[in-house]
Amino acid sequence: MKTPLSIIYIAAFVLISFVSAFAQETAGVLPVKAGINDAGAVKVAEASLTDIYRVGVGDVLDIRLLNSSNNSSTLFTVIGNGVIELSIAGGAIKVAGLTLDEIQSRIAAELTRRSIEDNAKVSVGVRQYASHSVTVTGLVVHPGTRFLRREEVPLYVVLAESQLRNDGGRVVILRNGAETRTLDLRDSAALNTHVQSGDVITVESRPEEFYFIGGRINYPGQKQFTRGITLLQAILAAGGTPRHSNLVEISRAGSDGRLATMRYNLKEIKSGNLEDPKLQPGDRIEVGR
Repeated sequence: MKTPLSIIYIAAFVLISFVSAFAQETAGVLPVKAGINDAGAVKVAEASLTDIYRVGVGDVLDIRLLNSSNNSSTLFTVIGNGVIELSIAGGAIKVAGLTLDEIQSRIAAELTRRSIEDNAKVSVGVRQYASHSVTVTGLVVHPGTRFLRREEVPLYVVLAESQLRNDGGRVVILRNGAETRTLDLRDSAALNTHVQSGDVITVESRPEEFYFIGGRINYPGQKQFTRGITLLQAILAAGGTPRHSNLVEISRAGSDGRLATMRYNLKEIKSGNLEDPKLQPGDRIEVGR
């Protein structure tokens, strides 16, 4: 059963709204910290990777000295060796791999050390993100490079920006050149999978899946599998059984490739004494007496 287009459009609108809010939140500069030894400072090691961003080469930083006579915004690009040239702090300062909090503290400490500004209040933000990116290919409206604003972001943020096509059914994530995961987009939990810089995200169509039904059934054969279908539903879809055919076997391949067989009594299922089991792709159903 395919997801109605109306639901897809609503979901896409919600996701795009989230991306917009996500971008607005990260566009501003960080709050000024009290000092480099402030006991209330956030410990990056304890922070979630979806909450922090470590600056890298190519990022453009917005740095302001708030208690200076000239506190206007000044832009600095992180150059090839991971530094910015901040003349007021004595020249090159290594910032690659640091969070914005850590850069604020480093600049403030350097200004204090050089007796340029005691208790300097430094504000640092990212004006342009360029160092963290993923590549999105396949069944999306806008394939290409997507820049991340965190060390990791949920998959749905990237897909919302790339605009998932209606025929997109699963995602393959490549990390470090090797396939990491294949995700079914019908699974809401899959959309929360975190992606990180360097990932290649490929959206593919969902392969057709089937189950097989035979025995004392009106229309036996190969049937298209639909997620969530139960044994009784499968029997009804195959035209039902002759009267008094109550015993059914479901054979299913295990992880070792061997078939395991489960037996059910249709009368017990219909009376509510036994749960109607959900099928899995590839199941073999044999309706007996």
